[in-house]
Amino acid sequence: MFYYLSGILAHREAGIAVIDCGGVGYKLTISQNTLSALDRAAPRSEKVKLYTYMAVREDEVELFGFYTEEELSAFKLLITVSGVGPKAAMAILSALSVKNLTFAILSGDVRSISSANGVGAKTAARVVLELKDKIAKLYAVSATDNSDGG
Repeated sequence: MFYYLSGILAHREAGIAVIDCGGVGYKLTISQNTLSALDRAAPRSEKVKLYTYMAVREDEVELFGFYTEEELSAFKLLITVSGVGPKAAMAILSALSVKNLTFAILSGDVRSISSANGVGAKTAARVVLELKDKIAKLYAVSATDNSDGG
């Protein structure tokens, strides 16, 4: 529904950012990587843009925010894995950068993925198993696109 929110960074703390868009404060659940990027790029009361994912459950609607489209794409891939919901995906993205996550999946590094808060070895192994081929295809396609475009 919302692809991104752009507005004044009204509040931030571990796991949360509030973006004021036209007088309405949108609370977004964010990863540690997004929080770090906000800390580097935007002092309080600066205009920011966060890409979003809206999770709708029976009892709750929650917005998740990402500093880059790359992190949003990684989040969307993670939640396709059986047993990985939005909270676990955010924990993984808080523990690993997108680049490190990609490397961990391609190399089968279950230990790095299971270092995320609340993510066990079985879930980490499932992430590797279910995403390894998808990520390998993505990189094969982008490598082909880069060589054809130059």
